[in-house]
Amino acid sequence: MPVYNAPLLRIDSQETRRYAGLMKAKDFDETKIADACQEARLLATPRGIWQVYDYDCQRQEIKADPPCIIEGKKIGAHLAGCDKVILLAATVGEAIEETVTAQFAAGEYAASVLLDAAATTAVEQLADAMEKAIKPKAAAKGYGMRWRFSPGYGDWPIEQQPELIRLSQAADIGISLSSSMMLVPRKSITAIIGLYKEDKSTPAASTVKHAKGCAACHKVDCPARKIPPEEHI
Repeated sequence: MPVYNAPLLRIDSQETRRYAGLMKAKDFDETKIADACQEARLLATPRGIWQVYDYDCQRQEIKADPPCIIEGKKIGAHLAGCDKVILLAATVGEAIEETVTAQFAAGEYAASVLLDAAATTAVEQLADAMEKAIKPKAAAKGYGMRWRFSPGYGDWPIEQQPELIRLSQAADIGISLSSSMMLVPRKSITAIIGLYKEDKSTPAASTVKHAKGCAACHKVDCPARKIPPEEHI
């Protein structure tokens, strides 16, 4: 049951700007974004956890006790060729969320939005750091990794969130679910990572390109969408 507790040394201001929907705001005061990132860093209590399971990609079955059948064609395609999966969970805690709520209630709307965006950036950075920590451990056993995929992406129903809580043992780091399947604390992530055996004699299996993040999302009008190079023209 690996647990990840590394501190956040910095929070990316450009990602915070993106999550705040300010990518096209040319004259926005950058110091306000920097202040929100610093406040989020001081408030955050980053924690992560992950578990490894055998996986039957034909049946889309995680071989746990009891087993879990993953629903959805896109997640099935994403995990094609994988014989193990990692279920992970990460959170930056409740203090940021409580401060965001208090700022909004006090009428500090801009500060509230920026802190909320910085908190989103923080938990994404935490999950990224966990992936980086896991990657060499997987490689040492001859495995390559697919990027993490969360319930709600593509056609993977959010109703399977309880299974990710169970399989990742997210409760051990204080993550639970609301009645509407929202993660609590709100700035938390659950995800699955596919592991496939790297076969040097058949490189095509490990070089298949899988759409990631914003590229895998159909919401092209999202204000927080990352803009690919061809869209900058």
